[in-house]
Formats: sequence, structure tokens, C-alpha cells
Amino acid sequence: MTATTAIGIDIGGTGIKGAVVDLSTGALLSDRVKLPTPRGGRPQDIIEATRTLLATVSKNVEGLPVGVCFPAVVKNGHTMSAANVSTKWIGLAAEALFEKGLGLPIHFVNDADAAGYAESQFGAARGVAGVVLLTTLGTGIGSALLNDGVLVPNTELGHLQIDGYDYETRAAYSAKEREDLSRDKWAARLQKYYSTLELLFSPDLFIVGGGVSKHHENFLPLLNLKTRIIPAVHRNNAGILGAASLAARFSD
Repeated sequence: MTATTAIGIDIGGTGIKGAVVDLSTGALLSDRVKLPTPRGGRPQDIIEATRTLLATVSKNVEGLPVGVCFPAVVKNGHTMSAANVSTKWIGLAAEALFEKGLGLPIHFVNDADAAGYAESQFGAARGVAGVVLLTTLGTGIGSALLNDGVLVPNTELGHLQIDGYDYETRAAYSAKEREDLSRDKWAARLQKYYSTLELLFSPDLFIVGGGVSKHHENFLPLLNLKTRIIPAVHRNNAGILGAASLAARFSD
């Protein structure tokens, strides 16, 4: 029987967040607990901080499925990259390390994939047929690819090479801030990026997440695309919701 509630934990470069999630609605059934990511982002330090957070979140609700999302390519439970955390994560059997440190089984997934899955279950991609591409515009560009609601993991489309650049270095929100780009100049870069995604994937819908999507009216209307492009519904809670939902799905 599929669980109706689960715990989602979202590990990022600056913070670790978690909550109990109602899987029928996507509502948080507990306070969202947040702890700072330990300085340096080393494996044992992050696992210990996650254990502390889980002890708070799971109080009085033991036995729920637990999902953890992480800023890395995740293959067979191993972290194959590391974004804004220690490079010591690269190549680690991270899922097994978390399970040992937390003392229970978890489902472990890339953070952008968790965000995309959250949108397919509770947000802008719910009930959308065909190919949906979610991108998060932040320090880099995270991506999630869904086809008829099925997640294709670890797409890492922020690293597309366009005009000789790893294009997240040109089009992420951090590039706008770093280069003090005007709204129009940043939109021109986004136009090139999303036009390339259109050419490669012929998507049915683009969803834009990340903190900047809160101000989507300032830049999305400047884009001229064949594909509908809309803001994500879930921003700060997307990783929590997606991690929890995937954990319940894979706990059957």
C-alpha cells in the first residue's frame, strides 16, 4: 500500500530543509525545519546535520518513508558530481552513507529532479501530457525532464555548450547578478538557451523554477518561444515535496 505521508529532506549548498508532506495535496504537515549546511559541505558533517534535522522532523511520526535530494548527479546511489558542496562527494556511495548515518532506508535523488517531480505531482506539470522541461535559474541552471509524468533523471541541461560556453555560466541568475546585466540583456541569453532546448527536445511545456521565478513577470514575457513557458508553483518547498513523493513511490 502506498504511503499517504512521507518526509522530504532537501540538501543545498547553504541550507538543509525538511518537513512531513501530505502526498495527496503536497501540503506540509509539519513545520519546515531548516539548518545551515555545515561549512565546507563535507560528507560526514552534512550527514550529521541531516540526522539532527530528521530527529526534529520525524518526532511523533516515526516509520514514514524518507526521501533526500542532493545537488549532484545521482547514479545507483552514488554522487557523481558536487555543486556548492565538498568535492569529496564525487564518486561516493552517498545513499548507503546516509542510510548508515540516519539508521533507516531512504530514497536518494538529484535536487532538480526532485523539484521537477514535485511540479508533476502537485504543481504546474500536474496532468500535463508529453514532454515537460523544468529549469531552475539560480547559482547554476538545474533541469528536470518529464515525459507523461515519468522522470528521466540526471539531465544536467545547464551544461549545454552554446557559443562555446557552458551556458549556465551565461544564463543562470547568478550570471545576471555577476555581470550586472539589464533585464533585456539577460532575457536575450535566456532566449538563446530556451530556443536551443526547443530545438533539441520539442517540449510541450517549459516550467521555470528557482527563487527568481517569483518575479517571472519581469522576464518571461520577453521571451519569444513556440513552447508555453510558465513559472513553477513550488519554489522553496519543491525539493522537499519531490523527495518525499519519490520516497513513497519507491517504498512500495
